[in-house]
Amino acid sequence: MAFAVITLENKRSNQIKLAPVGYSWTNLFFGFFVPMFRGDWKWGIIFLAVGIVTWGFGCIITSFFYNKLYVSDLLKEGFKVKNLNGADKELVKIKLGIARL
Repeated sequence: MAFAVITLENKRSNQIKLAPVGYSWTNLFFGFFVPMFRGDWKWGIIFLAVGIVTWGFGCIITSFFYNKLYVSDLLKEGFKVKNLNGADKELVKIKLGIARL
């Protein structure tokens, strides 16, 4: 799976969010700005601190797992997968490390 974006929906707040699955190229190039733009303040502040300590090289490491962290946090907030947008269900489950969608 080269790139997949899934749609998540929160029935309580009527929010719909798109979440990429797999490697975060945007995090690699834009660092802590990606979580900030997504409204993910916790990881944005953590990635800013990692970037300061590592002089920006931390983005290389955080890019491997940020999308998984983002989707996991959304699922904990009550979001449910609404649409896989053509992605393979089994590969998405493996990439996110979850048992069922």
